[in-house]
Amino acid sequence: MKYLSVADMAKKWNLSERSVRNYCAKGRVVGANLIGKTWQIPENAEKPERISQKKDQSLTLLDILQEEKRSRYSGGIYHKTQIDLTYNSNHIEGSRLTHDQTRYIFETNTIGVQDEALNVDDVIETINHFRCIDLMIDCANEVLSEKFIKELHFTLKSGTSDSRKEWFAVGNYKKMPNEVGGMETALPEEVADKMKNLLIEYRSKKEKTFDDILDFHVKFERIHPFQDGNGRVGRLIMFKECLKYNIVPFIIDESLKMYYYRGLKEWNKKRGYLRDTCLTAQDQYKRYLDYFRISYE
Repeated sequence: MKYLSVADMAKKWNLSERSVRNYCAKGRVVGANLIGKTWQIPENAEKPERISQKKDQSLTLLDILQEEKRSRYSGGIYHKTQIDLTYNSNHIEGSRLTHDQTRYIFETNTIGVQDEALNVDDVIETINHFRCIDLMIDCANEVLSEKFIKELHFTLKSGTSDSRKEWFAVGNYKKMPNEVGGMETALPEEVADKMKNLLIEYRSKKEKTFDDILDFHVKFERIHPFQDGNGRVGRLIMFKECLKYNIVPFIIDESLKMYYYRGLKEWNKKRGYLRDTCLTAQDQYKRYLDYFRISYE
C-alpha cells in the first residue's frame, strides 16, 4: 500500500496540514501511522467528515487537553500547557532550568548539559510536575479532596532530596512549623482541621466563580499545609478547578511574580490586586487558545 505525507493529503483533501494532523492524532484517519514525528497516511484513506459546528463548539478545553494527552499529540495546547506551566511554576520557586531545558526534557525525556552544572532536584521536580499536570487533567472533573491534594504533593516531591529527610512528609501534611515570606502559617497540629474546614467551605458553593477559586488559593497558601511545594500544588489546584468549571485557566509567569505575591498578601484588603494579576495571566492563555482555534466563553 502506498502512503502519503500530511502535506500531500492536505492538498488532496483541500485542508490545512494542521487539520490533517489533528484528524490523525484523534484517530479519525483509518490506517494512519505515526512514525517518529511524521504521519504516514494510506493513499486511499477517506477524508474524515467534518464535525458539525454545534458539536465542535461543545468541546471544552478540558476535552481537548484530555484527547491530546491520550493521543500523545505533539504541538497542541496540551504540549504548550505542559511546558509553560511547569517552567513558570517551578521557576517561581527557584528552579534554575531554562524554558528550553524544560521543553527539551518534556519532548525527549533527556537533557543536554554543556559547561554547566544542573541541580538534580530541579530536573526531578520538572519531570514530576509533568506527571502532576497529567494527574490534574485526568482528575479535573472530580470533587476537590484532601486525597487528590496529597497525591499532587506526593507526585511532585517523590524522588527529591527532600523525600530522603526524616522530617519531610512526602504526600502528607507538614511535621514542622514554617513561614512563607516572613509570615506565619498554620502549625502542623492545626493543618488537618484547617484543610478539612477549607474544603467544606469551598464545596458548599455549588457553582464556583473565578473569585471563589482565587479565595481558595489564598487560604490554602496561608495554611501552607506541606513542608514545601505549596505554591506549585496550589497553582495546579487553581488550574484544575478552572478546567472543571469551564473557566479559562492561567499561568503565572516571571513578569507577574511580584504582583502575584502582592495579591496573595493583600487579598483580604483589596482583592483587585490578585484578581487583576490572574486576569492578565488569563489573557495570555486566551492568546494560546486563539492560536490553536479553541473556543472559550
